[in-house]
Amino acid sequence: MIAGTAVRTPLVQLQVDAPAKIWLKLENLQPIGSFKIRGATNAIRQADREQLARGVLTASAGNMAQGVAWGARELGIPATIVAPDHIPATKRAAIERLGGRVVTVPVGEWLQAIMESGFPGEDGVFVHPVADERVMAGNGTIGLELLEDLRDPDVVLIPWGGGGLTTGIASAVKALRPETRVVTVEPETAAPFSASVAAGEPREVEYRPSFVDGAGANMLVPGMWDRARPLVDGADTASLDETAAAVRLLAERARVVAEGAGALALAAGLSGRYEGKVVCIVSGGNIDPPKLATILAGEVP
Repeated sequence: MIAGTAVRTPLVQLQVDAPAKIWLKLENLQPIGSFKIRGATNAIRQADREQLARGVLTASAGNMAQGVAWGARELGIPATIVAPDHIPATKRAAIERLGGRVVTVPVGEWLQAIMESGFPGEDGVFVHPVADERVMAGNGTIGLELLEDLRDPDVVLIPWGGGGLTTGIASAVKALRPETRVVTVEPETAAPFSASVAAGEPREVEYRPSFVDGAGANMLVPGMWDRARPLVDGADTASLDETAAAVRLLAERARVVAEGAGALALAAGLSGRYEGKVVCIVSGGNIDPPKLATILAGEVP
């Protein structure tokens, strides 16, 4: 259901000194600069057409919002986006350029909209950014593509924001090559899945906003622990320094622009904790130019 909108992204090997041989799955090259177009398109195209007449609604920090706005524009229906008040200017401008209406709220209300799959006073078919099977199925096409291009990866490192990307990719990878390890990566400033894996059950953590705005939260989205845990072999974190260094390396070595969340997997891949053939999912490239400039100057935003 995503043909003609999402593109098949390349899998390229990164030339870098590390114990692992690293490949990059470049989802930052999607039309909206993020993998989110896969799941959003799949969900909207499968929704009931009569219900879609009311428009679509989602809660997103930016990338899912762009995917939903793109899908809504294709059908000529309105799209409303509930976003946290710290949404990057680059992402907000992109949403509005695609015709989406942005409603900014405090981060607590935004997280509540995700947890409750809706927002008071806003109408439309809610496309959940994470816990929608149609969204996860769309994300799963990434796993199918990477195994077609590299048949025997030892590890696939996936940034964890809410779990929809991980669950989609891992479902495909484990079905076709169960011996491949799937490991999630979160920013250490907001890593509920890592904490939950360590505890053996869902845990809440302190949430500290950072330039890694596309990943991290204070808790897991309901239902995602049960979906993801059987598919995942490990959970990792990356510091803000490591993530900024990965953004910088991608720009300098591969001429790839990645946002913070998009560089999380590579940050872990460069840590020395992984060996063999390692695929890093570069989930998106929508970063504010001033933040990118700060990182390229050797600093952390």
